[in-house]
Amino acid sequence: MKLAFFVNDVATEVDEYTTTRLARAAAQRGHEVWYVGVGDVELGESDGQLVARAHAAEFEQDDTLEVFMKRIKERDAERIVMDDLDALFLRNESIDDLQERPWASPLGVVFGQMLQARGVTVVNDPRSLTRATSKLYLEEFPEKIRPRSLVTRDPEAIERFAGQVGHCVVKPLYGAKGRNVFMLEDASEANLAQITEAVLQDGYAIVQEFVDGGENGDARIFVLEGQLLEGDGKPAAFRRVPTGNDPRANISKGGRSIPLEIGDTERGIIEAMSKKLVADGMYFVGIDVIGDKVVEINAESPGGMQSVERLYDIDVCPTIIEALERRTGSVGPRA
Repeated sequence: MKLAFFVNDVATEVDEYTTTRLARAAAQRGHEVWYVGVGDVELGESDGQLVARAHAAEFEQDDTLEVFMKRIKERDAERIVMDDLDALFLRNESIDDLQERPWASPLGVVFGQMLQARGVTVVNDPRSLTRATSKLYLEEFPEKIRPRSLVTRDPEAIERFAGQVGHCVVKPLYGAKGRNVFMLEDASEANLAQITEAVLQDGYAIVQEFVDGGENGDARIFVLEGQLLEGDGKPAAFRRVPTGNDPRANISKGGRSIPLEIGDTERGIIEAMSKKLVADGMYFVGIDVIGDKVVEINAESPGGMQSVERLYDIDVCPTIIEALERRTGSVGPRA
């Protein structure tokens, strides 16, 4: 299989993160693996083909993640024809680029759609990913598994919602890593105007009813092809617990991960979501759960495999690559 990982910028990739683990798993299985940054693609000089300045990801025995990624970054870029790929794994964070490089934000799904039309297997499906990168995507799933919510740019509507619902969370519709996420006790919140202004600077706001237990963090559960991702009978899932007085459990905001036991509630949520995730081409996602409610779907570059490995001493990345092999019909090294 000839596989490329599409990332924001090869130079800024972090060795410990999930993308590196996926790329290493693919290279270990003998596949031809490449890294392509958002700004590394060309069109027009090769008979209309998409060409990229790509960095080879080659595995050598006993490679640590640090050594594996260091070698990728140090290698000179080579020109590859992306039309010849068997698969493209979209792992760029469009939300990060929305803040820093607005020109780059939509290009993962744009190039992904172009390559998909040319016969390349693209995950997650770029046609659905346009919707799935927004927190609005959650509203397409059954009411029973999601909290009551409001999407708006009207500060007065946010105040009315808080008055009706009481304890709630307000955050940007397009947001990530805990940026501008606030708790509201109710509409009498002293800083409501300032909170609303901060969130609306990022566009639309989504206001969600606070789910009981949210003060104790949330659960990140990985779903592959509509099913719970597991390794050696252990779930690729963990609970994220906030630290100090910060209610956000994001690992990037100092939250810590602890083991999670998957019960009937979690399995029921996955079952309720499975059919639609599969239909939408959401090959690999992370869902964030509090109690019996899903509060967020991470369809674009879901991360946290380092926590799974640390907590359970398992590596589920080969399982993800094996499923991709089946999708492309490419098992083992490319002939």
